[in-house]
Amino acid sequence: MAVALGLLGVLGFSFTLPATRVAVEGLDPVFIGLGRAAVAALPATLLIAFVWREPLPNRRTVVRLGAVALGVVFGFPLLSALALRSLTSAHSAVIVGLLPAATAVMAVARAGERPSAGFWLASGAGLVAVLAFAATQGAGAPSGADLLVLGAVALGAVGYAEGGALARELGGARVICWALVLSVPITLPVGLAAGISGGLDAPADDWLGFAYVSLVSMLLAFFAWYAALARGGVAKTGQVQLVQPLLTLVWSAALLGEHVGPATIAAALAVVASVLATQRARVEQKLRLEPLIASRG
Repeated sequence: MAVALGLLGVLGFSFTLPATRVAVEGLDPVFIGLGRAAVAALPATLLIAFVWREPLPNRRTVVRLGAVALGVVFGFPLLSALALRSLTSAHSAVIVGLLPAATAVMAVARAGERPSAGFWLASGAGLVAVLAFAATQGAGAPSGADLLVLGAVALGAVGYAEGGALARELGGARVICWALVLSVPITLPVGLAAGISGGLDAPADDWLGFAYVSLVSMLLAFFAWYAALARGGVAKTGQVQLVQPLLTLVWSAALLGEHVGPATIAAALAVVASVLATQRARVEQKLRLEPLIASRG
């Protein structure tokens, strides 16, 4: 079940870079990076306040939700949008292939997990497959934009690991909804100011890209993704995301006309083999049992 949920989340995420690349053609990247979180906060608020009727989280939980927001509400969306002003989505997808390995490292630091040597070997094989595929596709020399994507990967890994651990108690949907709602005092005014400054007169395709990253990439895909990380473990389930760069290249070809050759099929088979191997490897988990939600009084 965890793998199926993870693949569903990855499918949603795999359209993110192409959709963002389309959106930055006519919209300000800061507006896209933060404005999408402000838009997603509206349905998140409705769910928390009127559907679930959630009590306010306690201070410790707010701090942990702040780490989630730093990674997946601010860090990855903003840095990737800035990078995609000059990079193709396919180029960026190759670098994002490092995210599963980074997430596994953060799972050790933040989620109390201890992957076995077999896990690291299988994960490393998948990473090598992704990087080898990158080399065959001519990813190019590192640039300032590459560093922005690397920063997005590092912060995204923090948000994934902390969110996956927190989802064990709160549930995946509630984690991302709370992170979005608590971020509104920053995302709404900054995103709105960036939109007004950069101009909102953009073609329909640009707005469709923005709508996708707002409602799917920033909200719905996280429902499945955090639920998967909570059920299957952050390090182990996170390796399912090795499939994402390859899917993104397919969507980049379909949406942006980029060429995808036979090497994609070979890389996809190698990545699938790696994912299957990580699912068979042992990962120890140490659950946190402290209460995370304040009482209703």
